[in-house]
Amino acid sequence: MSKIFIIRFSSIGDIIQCMSVTQGIKKAQPNIEIHWITRKDIAPILKTDGDIDRIWEFDRKVGLKGLINLAFALKREQPDVVYDAHLNMRSFIVKAVLCPVWKRMFGWGPKCIIRRKNRFGRFLFFTLGVKNAIEFPFRGMVSFQRPLIKQGLFVHTKERKQWHFPDAIVQKVEQLFKAEALEDMDFITLIPSAAWELKRWPVGHWRKLVKLLPDKRFVILAGPEDTFTKEIEAAAPERVVNFAGRTNLLESFYVVFRSQLVVSADTGFLHAADLFKRDAISLMGPTAYGHPTGETVKILELDLPCRPCTKEGNSECKLSEIKKCLVDITPAMVKQEVDEACKILEL
Repeated sequence: MSKIFIIRFSSIGDIIQCMSVTQGIKKAQPNIEIHWITRKDIAPILKTDGDIDRIWEFDRKVGLKGLINLAFALKREQPDVVYDAHLNMRSFIVKAVLCPVWKRMFGWGPKCIIRRKNRFGRFLFFTLGVKNAIEFPFRGMVSFQRPLIKQGLFVHTKERKQWHFPDAIVQKVEQLFKAEALEDMDFITLIPSAAWELKRWPVGHWRKLVKLLPDKRFVILAGPEDTFTKEIEAAAPERVVNFAGRTNLLESFYVVFRSQLVVSADTGFLHAADLFKRDAISLMGPTAYGHPTGETVKILELDLPCRPCTKEGNSECKLSEIKKCLVDITPAMVKQEVDEACKILEL
């Protein structure tokens, strides 16, 4: 049986988007084994994917020596294909052991596939303002699939995939649902947080959206540090359940999986909804690399000449009207999309 090794260590959003390749790989090569090399703290997410046959976990605490030891352990598995879906220093070290450049030059050893990042194009676009230097809108799932398609190792499929969550995770979240009388799943999941402030839809807009939908119930997903979610909850405490800080990463992942409709900023959980083929409304602001891919996600964005202005959202807005790209996506606009989605879903 042939083996493909996927190298992608992080981050959560990229891992989730890269997971879109596994089903297509199995469709193209039903007998292939998929091995995934990742960071130890990310591994629980990958374990939900039954198409991955083995996960190799790298603990950052073991440092460079530990990474080299891991690479040689991987080499003993004799992979047929190595897919570097990360292209960073760690993946370079692993590739140097599994498929060194000198062997690739002669066509020896495993086939090596690399997902390029177009760093020069990013420099031209974000530093020098050269238009069309990058692909926009950039869809992460497509970018992970494209190198495999070229090698005949990926086939698109619309089949709904089975996901596997640990029993303890399922039981805890289902108990939370029961305690909050959410068992009928007749709620909308709101994901208002994001890694960078520039990517966040204003808190006042979230509050207004809740008030504009008086017959709907909501669940908020966020981290324990996202205390601003209490302001959203306060807009209608009888209809808003705030899970901020009450669920860990994998539990939150499961909440998205169980959701019928998600409204989200540009976050990893938006891509989880996309991966699970859940209906979602995405609020796209300043960044270049957060666009979802699937047909179940409705993208709300404004065609402004300043967009995109940042790679990840970790810069400052250049306009006097701060975050115009998000501020001008009004709660009324989102409500309209929610109403249309709810009609179809019968929520």
